[in-house]
Amino acid sequence: AAPVSGTQEKILRTVTVFPWRAVMREHEDLVCVMMENHDAFFIKGVGFMRTKTPKSKTILTKIVAIVILALLVIAAVKCANGASLANTAWSLLPPVIAIVLALITKEAYSALFIGVLVGGLFTCGFAPVATLDTILNDGLIAAIAANAGIFLFLVLLGIIVSLVNAAGGSAAFGRWAETHIKTHAGAQLATFVLGILIFIDDYFNCLTVGSVMRPVTDKYKVSRAKLAYLIDATAAPVCIIAPISSWAAAVNSYVPAGSSMSGFEMFVRTIPFNLYAMLTLYMVFFTSLLGFDFGLMKKHERNAAHGDLFTSGGEAFQNQEIKDPTEGGKFAKGKVIDLIAPMIVMIFTAIATMIWTGYLNGGTNLVEDFANCSSSESLVFAGLVTVGFLLLFYLPRRVIGFKDFMNSVPEGGKLMMPPILILVLAWTLKGMTDALGIGDFVRQAVSLNEGLMRFVPLLIFCIAIFIAFSSGTSWGTFAILVPIVVNMFSETDPTMMIVAVSAVLAGAVCGDHISPISDTTILASAGAQCHHINHVSTQIPYVLCVAACCFLGYLAAGITANGWVGTGVGFAALIVVLVILDRKNKETKEA
Repeated sequence: AAPVSGTQEKILRTVTVFPWRAVMREHEDLVCVMMENHDAFFIKGVGFMRTKTPKSKTILTKIVAIVILALLVIAAVKCANGASLANTAWSLLPPVIAIVLALITKEAYSALFIGVLVGGLFTCGFAPVATLDTILNDGLIAAIAANAGIFLFLVLLGIIVSLVNAAGGSAAFGRWAETHIKTHAGAQLATFVLGILIFIDDYFNCLTVGSVMRPVTDKYKVSRAKLAYLIDATAAPVCIIAPISSWAAAVNSYVPAGSSMSGFEMFVRTIPFNLYAMLTLYMVFFTSLLGFDFGLMKKHERNAAHGDLFTSGGEAFQNQEIKDPTEGGKFAKGKVIDLIAPMIVMIFTAIATMIWTGYLNGGTNLVEDFANCSSSESLVFAGLVTVGFLLLFYLPRRVIGFKDFMNSVPEGGKLMMPPILILVLAWTLKGMTDALGIGDFVRQAVSLNEGLMRFVPLLIFCIAIFIAFSSGTSWGTFAILVPIVVNMFSETDPTMMIVAVSAVLAGAVCGDHISPISDTTILASAGAQCHHINHVSTQIPYVLCVAACCFLGYLAAGITANGWVGTGVGFAALIVVLVILDRKNKETKEA
């Protein structure tokens, strides 16, 4: 072992400590070893080698770069000849580039920025000054201004999470869970149940479930990737089948005026045929109960069983797991009520404010109140009320001091900066694709003849997946496809209209789940404090498994013109797939 120099000591202070295992980091020919008792030393010349990027991946990256450059040259030539790239297949290229680069490089910021840059170039015909102006004013500034409420809510939620942790509420819940949740499966099922209970908004769900359940799942060695999947799978899929939610209000607003039924009635009638949402919930329950995994998730769960909850990319989050930010370490003073009370206050305040804002916007009954509510304003108000409640709830009981309370405010804000930055870039990319007329292009592309009408649910499901995957937005997909489907069937076949709208909602959530630029996917990563690309890559096999069963279900629904048949076929297919996977998992364990 080599003595620690000043430079090495500086490196040492930046290394995060896992209290349950040794962590090694390479720096040139030195390896820093952090032991369980927090002692540290450097080992020199022990033969450690740097991790090399696989040659196949390097070749793939170069091929992708060459293809992108070639496409940009072709697009530039078209623009130079006076052609417009708007309302054409070229409008799909910016989000596709961002998605491909994110999956290959596993770095979301640069991938999104390149997608935004390409979108700006396409929008402005490769004029450099106009491109810069469009990206700044029509992209970044417009995205921040339009979503300021969501950003403020994220900051407030980060502050609440930081305060609850500083007061010891999360630690107290972890101690309570030790006596009530006894197993690895129990921790996952508890997360599943909590995710279902918080149904009013997917943003609220992602971040709240993550902050509450993270100490419990960490204790029972559930990987952060699996926690992120549990959060993501009980956020949008629950909201899209909950009549009282911000998602129901959004779908209601996209139904064209003059259709054969109200938007709310249509939403309620789509619930039994929303295959992706229901099959995803069944998948989560089944895999959590039986405790088996597949694909990349299996590797993450195996690593978690040996103490590595992150597998990779966990450096940004590890400090938060062992740090007690209060003076003298006062976690022991916290009680479970210090966690539960603010959650209850936030939920009830959010629901009450949604009803009130809906009433102010013209609602005459409870259904219309939720349909007309302003969800972002309601969530911000609920966050402010909860922070004020914590001030009055914690300080008089001396659970946390005033200085610690105020220190938690900037800490909470910093906690939410990564997802906020990704959201800004993702929404800016959406602004570029909107300017390119991606919606108009899809509307023109969706033209069906009579012979294909029985395959409409399946085709709509696939198209919705593609749009949501490419754009990273479920709601944008609703806005594009729901009016098309309603106009297609409203006067001729109301039954098929319900099934087709269900396929739109299911496909939009499915595509949203496998898109690395989706806001809900990003927030699920933030809630679980999981590396974003790890979450995306481990979730994809689960999503594709459910999507394949939905494929069969919507095919059966279209051929028989009966949505219930499609639901039955979808569930039967998923049960068969899960039984086969469970048997293979048991055979692997026995071997």
